[in-house]
Amino acid sequence: MYLPQEIIRKKRDNIELTADEINFFVQGIAKDTVSEGQIAAFAMAVYFNDMTMAERVALTCAMRDSGMVIDWSHMNFDGPIVDKHSTGGVGDVTSLMLGPMVAACGGYVPMISGRGLGHTGGTLDKLESIPGYDISPNNDVFGQVTKDAGVAIIGQTGDLAPADKRVYATRDVTATVDNISLITASILSKKLAAGLGSLVMDVKVGSGAFMPTYDASEELAKSIVAVANGAGTKTTALLTDMNQVLASTAGNALEVREAVQFLNGEYRNPRLFEVTMALCAEMLVNSGLAADLDQATEKLQAVLDNGEAAKRFGKMVAGLGGPADFMDNYDAYLEKAEIAKPVFAEKSGYVFAMDTRGLGMAVVGMGGGRRVAADTIDYAVGLSDMIRLGDVADADTPLAVIHARNEAQWEEAAKAVRASITISDDKPEPTPVVYRRVRPEDV
Repeated sequence: MYLPQEIIRKKRDNIELTADEINFFVQGIAKDTVSEGQIAAFAMAVYFNDMTMAERVALTCAMRDSGMVIDWSHMNFDGPIVDKHSTGGVGDVTSLMLGPMVAACGGYVPMISGRGLGHTGGTLDKLESIPGYDISPNNDVFGQVTKDAGVAIIGQTGDLAPADKRVYATRDVTATVDNISLITASILSKKLAAGLGSLVMDVKVGSGAFMPTYDASEELAKSIVAVANGAGTKTTALLTDMNQVLASTAGNALEVREAVQFLNGEYRNPRLFEVTMALCAEMLVNSGLAADLDQATEKLQAVLDNGEAAKRFGKMVAGLGGPADFMDNYDAYLEKAEIAKPVFAEKSGYVFAMDTRGLGMAVVGMGGGRRVAADTIDYAVGLSDMIRLGDVADADTPLAVIHARNEAQWEEAAKAVRASITISDDKPEPTPVVYRRVRPEDV
């Protein structure tokens, strides 16, 4: 029998905890026998003393097992169960193409996603801009849509990793969010509860990333790969660039429109294409659906070209309550703002740098994201036709097109966009779209 305060004392004194001690403490969190104050003290002790890799694995497994762990065996899927998770960014709409593309190549993608957080857009908020789309189906519908379409993107149910919910809420108000051990356990406990065979992690780097530096992003990627593999789920990570908006759009309905155009072959932003292909290819290789990255890329290009990936997205939308003809008539269903007009730079020159976080906050400021959890979202507002680093901004080429409800909102957003983009006489050095892959042997 353990006492929560003795476990906290041990961690406070920087003594390594056993898996049994961690499991006891986390079970107490889930059962409400551990208080908010004890969670806060534990989180602060971890914040200052950190955790060994063995402790991180134990914490992740205990949080995963604090609620339901989905077992898909009764569904008799004829392919591997795979997923990806992103640390979030601006214009990061990859999940909406990636799920259907991997499904069309023979994988099953039961993706449990989140809402927007701070400056980052949430996959669920994007999908809810589709009329009728249900992000909270019951488990039977979730399973059936995953089987029929090969992909279903929904929200976290209350019985998945419930301990994480309490821990995160406490970390949020006790300044203990930014600790790699706690971040790793929080991300992975929810993902691994979804019963995955393999996982690919997309860790962002740059001015719009969750982690403040390249080194911190790399450390998080290595921690996630080590812990997920230690917990028994084959996992690799990609470090990808978030020094500029990833897609050509930022904003919920605008990003869904871009995702459909991508799948339909109407328009594919080259950076978005490169990141999506890299993540999908990694998923196919990880799960044994392709022998190597070259073969994976060929298969993925084929399902984009023959329309199979687009078909899967349409099936998912219809299966979760959205319009059956969404892929053909998306423009009729997605809400539009009253004003859509360009914003220009105050002087001509090269786009030298972007405060990607600032651009995300410009969308939040228009109502396209939340300042507090209770805020309602305006799906129509946002940015489109985003300029890219190294492009020339002049009287003919705007920084972006702002989609706003009224002139005052447009003016406010225009100010924020101009302030977030640095124009220079010098052209910036190009940055890679994918910096590196992190595999189990690298950690």
